[in-house]
Amino acid sequence: MAKTIKEIAFVVTSGTLLSKLGGMARQLVIAGAFGISASYDAYNYAYIIPGFFLVLLGGINGPLHNSMVTLLADKNKIDSKLFISSINNILALILLIISFFIFFASDFLINILGPSLTPEVKEIASIQLKIMSPIIFLSGSIGLAFGSLNAKKEFFIPSIAPLISSLVIIISISNFWISKANIIDPYELNLRGGIILAKATFIGALSQYLIQIPYLIKKGLFAISFSIQAKYSEIKRAWKMIAPASLSSGMIQINVLTDLFFASKIAGAAATLSYANFVVQAPLGIISSTILVPLLPVFVSLRARENHIRLIQKIHQGLTLSLTSMVFLGSIFISLSTPIVILIYGRGSFNQNAVNIVSQLLIAYGIGMPFYLSRDLLVRVFYGIEDAKTPFRISTIAIFLNLFFDWFLIGGSSPWGELSPLNLGVNGLVFSTTFVNFFACILLLLKLNEKLEYLNLSRILSQNLRIIFIGFISGISSFYIFKMIDLPYGFLYLLFKILVSSGISLIIFNYLSIFFKIDSVIDLNKYLKTKLFNL
Repeated sequence: MAKTIKEIAFVVTSGTLLSKLGGMARQLVIAGAFGISASYDAYNYAYIIPGFFLVLLGGINGPLHNSMVTLLADKNKIDSKLFISSINNILALILLIISFFIFFASDFLINILGPSLTPEVKEIASIQLKIMSPIIFLSGSIGLAFGSLNAKKEFFIPSIAPLISSLVIIISISNFWISKANIIDPYELNLRGGIILAKATFIGALSQYLIQIPYLIKKGLFAISFSIQAKYSEIKRAWKMIAPASLSSGMIQINVLTDLFFASKIAGAAATLSYANFVVQAPLGIISSTILVPLLPVFVSLRARENHIRLIQKIHQGLTLSLTSMVFLGSIFISLSTPIVILIYGRGSFNQNAVNIVSQLLIAYGIGMPFYLSRDLLVRVFYGIEDAKTPFRISTIAIFLNLFFDWFLIGGSSPWGELSPLNLGVNGLVFSTTFVNFFACILLLLKLNEKLEYLNLSRILSQNLRIIFIGFISGISSFYIFKMIDLPYGFLYLLFKILVSSGISLIIFNYLSIFFKIDSVIDLNKYLKTKLFNL
């Protein structure tokens, strides 16, 4: 029996939630063991290139995953097996060559990525990059497996696979944390910790692929073959989809690289960006998977012209769900930034200075959350209708915009002196990303409006403005409710205050959304009432 969208969403949400909880535990252990140290700062630079490929090709909702869902939709088991094997062989050869190059050129690449890093951080980062370079080779197989399983209605294992990676890192870093008191020399401490973290990351990535093999065999999708057996026309069709989609998503990852390039002159900036970004990405990843994974096959099935009205309805539904969830979460991150950072990271080597910096970054990230997810949804719509070129072109423009605003917002300078009146420090890098995502959303909507009749941009704008206003009110409410709850300082008391203030804020957000007739919230309330009534 075919699963409904709600059933798929539940499975994906459950698996993603477990993975995100594992990811949160991983970050807690890393924060406690390293804080804002040379080893973790170096890791963030060393991981740029392997992480680029792992997110680009191996990630859930990545271009390879999305392309495979689209391309395998109309194939039987035998054709799917041959097709996957052929694409995997081509990718594996390309990625193996890149992995070797990254391994032997690690010193050169770290100098380019972090030109202002200290010699100690550069040396550690170079060693870490050598250790993690095989992740590049693995990324293609991981992404193909994710997409293939999703295309054949297997959603739980791809969603839970990142949990295995997190568990490997947690065990490795926990052992290091326990034993690090015996290491007196600071350089040796940073070097050993950095190497352990890099090895654990590689083993974790390998585990993500290995766990999927039994399920690929079960679905009849796994084959070891060194030949290309799929038809040339099918291979050509695949690359016409995969190449622009990968380049488009790659452009987004290049923005991360640009951010870290400018951050290299700010001590500890890479580490603080990583900590703040994780707090945002944990719930964002859950919601993103819940909304985007079930909707992509729907977009694919409705791409025929006679189904455009239903496609537009699903786009409206997806956009409203994306914005309501992100605006509410963003309002909580903005209003309760410091308590949240203290609750999650405030222990071990994570001192008050780190709390202050990461809290400010969390506010900046909170402002940009709605645009991040909305852009991702719109890109998936274009993938669903087999147009990967439009997101690629817009992402290319976004790179140059991000480069300029990174430079401008952190006190842009040149050989002739300071040229920018602003210097927002590391916060400027996050605000730059926010503006670029906002710009990309506008362009994607305008292009989609040209492709689809009756998209009704005025309705989308009206709903979005009402949602943002509701988020503003609920955010202010959570801030003052938190202040009103007078309890002693402590982990459990702090957790209670955050939960209560966020919970009341959610109730306010819900009722204001009903009052202002926000479709997705009204539909969700009706669905929940029906379920409760049936119980």
